[in-house]
Amino acid sequence: MEKINLIKEYPNYYKANSKPMELEVEQLNCLTISGIGAPDGALFQNSIGAIYAVAYTVKKYCKSDKKDFVVPKLEAFWWVEEGLVFDETPQKDWHWQLMIRMPEFVTTDHVDQAVEEVIHKKQIVLANEVQLKPVYEGRSVQVLHKGSYYKEEPSINKIMEYVKMNNLQLNGHHHEIYISDPTKTAEEKLKTIIRYAVK
Repeated sequence: MEKINLIKEYPNYYKANSKPMELEVEQLNCLTISGIGAPDGALFQNSIGAIYAVAYTVKKYCKSDKKDFVVPKLEAFWWVEEGLVFDETPQKDWHWQLMIRMPEFVTTDHVDQAVEEVIHKKQIVLANEVQLKPVYEGRSVQVLHKGSYYKEEPSINKIMEYVKMNNLQLNGHHHEIYISDPTKTAEEKLKTIIRYAVK
């Protein structure tokens, strides 16, 4: 049985370097779960557990239908209420949406079944918040950030300079794709793609 690997099939989506680059991001189907709070807070950490539990259960159902896939990297949108400055806003007030991209053959039925199983077999009630949603960014600019999530400013500034030099405007939230697993990677070696939709 062939196992679909979206990371290999869409290399531009999951690869970046230290210089800003543009790409066109098509509409994707993603598992999502949203909330408000600090990245080291209980809700955010428990939401990671919930979305991964649903993703791997969806994978199990698809595999039984002879459509197996590798679960892709975790991603997140981050933003604050309109009128606020992100860096000046307390982390407890940060908004986020966690995402994991899904192959096109994954349906809401797969996800609904998976959510029900995760709640009943693993007692992860938060799985009830996980949904399959279309996500569309279109034209975007991205850069690879190496190191701590709390030291992203130089990398973000590269994108902002590129946007300004090319007469572009931001057209979406701060987007991070977590290439490294923070539970297995030293902080200084973490790799994160930072992306902004533009127009």
